[in-house]
Amino acid sequence: MTPAARVQAAIGILDEYLSGKPVEQALTGWARRSRYAGSGDRAAVRDHVFAALRNLRSFAALGGAMSGRGLMLGATRAAGEDVDAVFCGATYAPAPLTPIERAGGRNPEPGGEAMDLPDWLIGHFKRSLGERAEAVAEMLKQRAPVHLRVNTAKADREHARRLLHEDGIVCAVHPAADTALEVEEGARRIRNSQAYRSGIVELQDGASQAAVQALPLRDGMRVLDFCAGGGGKTLAMAARAKLALFAHDENPARMSDLPARALRAGTDVTILQPDDPQIAVPFDLVVCDVPCSGSGTWRRSPEGKWKLTPQTLDALCETQAQILRQAARLVAPGGVLAYMTCSLIDIENEAQVADFKEENRDWKLLETTSWSLLEGTDGFFLAQFSR
Repeated sequence: MTPAARVQAAIGILDEYLSGKPVEQALTGWARRSRYAGSGDRAAVRDHVFAALRNLRSFAALGGAMSGRGLMLGATRAAGEDVDAVFCGATYAPAPLTPIERAGGRNPEPGGEAMDLPDWLIGHFKRSLGERAEAVAEMLKQRAPVHLRVNTAKADREHARRLLHEDGIVCAVHPAADTALEVEEGARRIRNSQAYRSGIVELQDGASQAAVQALPLRDGMRVLDFCAGGGGKTLAMAARAKLALFAHDENPARMSDLPARALRAGTDVTILQPDDPQIAVPFDLVVCDVPCSGSGTWRRSPEGKWKLTPQTLDALCETQAQILRQAARLVAPGGVLAYMTCSLIDIENEAQVADFKEENRDWKLLETTSWSLLEGTDGFFLAQFSR
């Protein structure tokens, strides 16, 4: 595919998204219809689409329309590229600009349009992030780095780097955690690399690794990952100490890959069903990486930025509070309850901590820690309590 043909493919996918189709479904449908597209083409088209979602409002302003064509015209203008070389009318390329399109477009207005956020979220961002709000919003427009966690139960970080390099994957040490690597070249080779297939590395953002590093893990502890999902933090904990480790999720289907991942990592995890946690109580540590807005990860999942509503945010906050109440009952006397989100929004973080403390006077807040996109990781929050 030519560069212009890739832009035209992105236009069609974005139009499907704007009509209400989930972006991954639109991308998959295009790929199935476009057998001629090679892996490089598919990756390039995906990059176009995700860049447009990260910059949805500003690209629409620059392009003069909230449409697939308007977004890609805005993207071309934002990049300072020759629009006539892209919108050239060649085979499979976008049609030439109309006079209205050529004269249209404008700079994004200050506020939600320039920050590429829904207007209703601006207040939350400014209250939560203060003077850093605009800088963080600007970071959310960029592509996220690729981080790897080294499974130190199998190899040290330097050995993992050398092994990855043999497969054409160049990494640098990342300061967020003592297990973190940032991929500089060859990210698309990771899943077929020897280091990944042998369980020496896993994909995991540096902030998530740092949060696990901050937990008071020690040999012999009984630990429950209460909202385990795919099990990334479960496996990260397993690599740091010899634990009796349990994983639970309200939706067990989210843990479907965990047995295979644990086998690859060389660790044992007991997977509990939704009604099982009481069977194994009490635990020395209960980790709750709760459902949240995901605002700290919107570089990776930009669709979430536009799907979130005030109503869904309120519902998420209620779910978070309920999970804290449930999990607190599973912690042994003297044990630790860890509350985590990948959110930037204070009502999901500090406000939840304050509400829990108010409701549970017998619990003591040990510490809170947050990680910022400005530090080269996803946005992340950790609070630890003890009774």
